[in-house]
Amino acid sequence: MLARRRRIAGLVQTGKRIGYGLFLVAIVVFVLGMAAGFTTTMTTTIVASLLVGSVILAPAIVFGYGLRAAEREERAAAD
Repeated sequence: MLARRRRIAGLVQTGKRIGYGLFLVAIVVFVLGMAAGFTTTMTTTIVASLLVGSVILAPAIVFGYGLRAAEREERAAAD
């Protein structure tokens, strides 16, 4: 069980990094678009980054909360 939880924690961390990284890409491209003028490619990159980032980040956050709750419950049961 602990090995499984560790593996899920690693996936959660990776998902958060990728999701937040894609949000960062969207922000940077948006700022560049504001400064230089938006192109179709920029707009597509922003929208795709936000969509894919959300799809990856949402489950990572939920599973992260679940892992923390399981650890909290386990500690409470040990006391």
